Amino acid sequence: MIDGGSPKLVAIGQTTAEGVRVVAIDGEAVTLEIEGKRRVLRMGQNVVSQKGTDGPQEAKLVADSRGHYQVQGAINGQSVRFLVDTGATMVSLGASDASRIGIDWRKGQPGMAQTANGMARAWKVRLDNVRVGDITLNGVDGLVHESDMPIALLGMSFLSRTEMRNEGSTMTLKKRF
Repeated sequence: MIDGGSPKLVAIGQTTAEGVRVVAIDGEAVTLEIEGKRRVLRMGQNVVSQKGTDGPQEAKLVADSRGHYQVQGAINGQSVRFLVDTGATMVSLGASDASRIGIDWRKGQPGMAQTANGMARAWKVRLDNVRVGDITLNGVDGLVHESDMPIALLGMSFLSRTEMRNEGSTMTLKKRF
């Protein structure tokens, strides 16, 4: 899907009318070239066009078939897959993802977190930076859960610093501060 349109089949090497070229397909990932920049997207990821660095820092996301917004981003420069969760107080991730990224989470502030599955042991940490699309925020509060999580949550410690706008199945995040 491109910019919320209907799904399209695009062959390797082909360029769509919107200017998106399929460079390669590798398992569940595809390499695309958009406005001269290469991006790797995973199966089911619905990130749409984003502004260049000379414009406002923003990202546009398209809801998946269940109405959830998922996006590939980064924490401290390391790739992370996020689920947008306005019910999560902080950016949250599991212990194995935190260790992979290089976060020494056991030096964080220990505590308990209320989750959809009940209470869970977690550590509050400070993330150097979190990036989604063209938005990079520094000094973001994070929560590392002792148990692993299937996907990191892009919570309000990031989202409250953006302007969120929904239009149909598209969500636009724009950096406020």
